[in-house]
Amino acid sequence: QVQLVESGGGLVQPGGSLRVSCVASGFRFSSSVMRWYRQAPGKERELVASIGGRGDILNYADSVKGRFTVSRDNYANTVYLQMNSLKPEDTAVYYCYALLFRYWGQGTQVTVSS
Repeated sequence: QVQLVESGGGLVQPGGSLRVSCVASGFRFSSSVMRWYRQAPGKERELVASIGGRGDILNYADSVKGRFTVSRDNYANTVYLQMNSLKPEDTAVYYCYALLFRYWGQGTQVTVSS
């Protein structure tokens, strides 16, 4: 049974940093591209970052390039999203997604506010 569990969200001030994590189980983690999406209130879900199975192919949305870094630890079955220089417009629920199974985690809320 595929499971994705996100954690690490919270409230942070503008300019601050936060790292969200997603622990996977129920499948061979290294076999799947993993993605981070986000959805802000009243907006469509958007792709934020993507990482290949071996961590060798990285893609980012233009809005987060240079501020966010996606990484993965295949031994720990975990994908991370390090978010720096956060802005109020980064406020959203952040979801991880296993492309191979088209499976979503439950999401973690990130709020950027003073």
